[in-house]
Amino acid sequence: MMKGVNYILDSRKRIKAVVIDIKTIEQHEEKVEDLLDAIIAESRADEPKRSWADVKKSLKLSGKL
Repeated sequence: MMKGVNYILDSRKRIKAVVIDIKTIEQHEEKVEDLLDAIIAESRADEPKRSWADVKKSLKLSGKL
């Protein structure tokens, strides 16, 4: 286990959550950002895919590009 990191376990001793000390986050800020990016990407894996051309067109039509 890493110092500053604690795990919350369920009744079967499976990890359900992680608590990371703020100082540990500050010391490893880039790694934490990478981890969060990976979690977000994984959570969106089943979302419909759109081509860059389609997204760009939508942004232009909405005046955001």
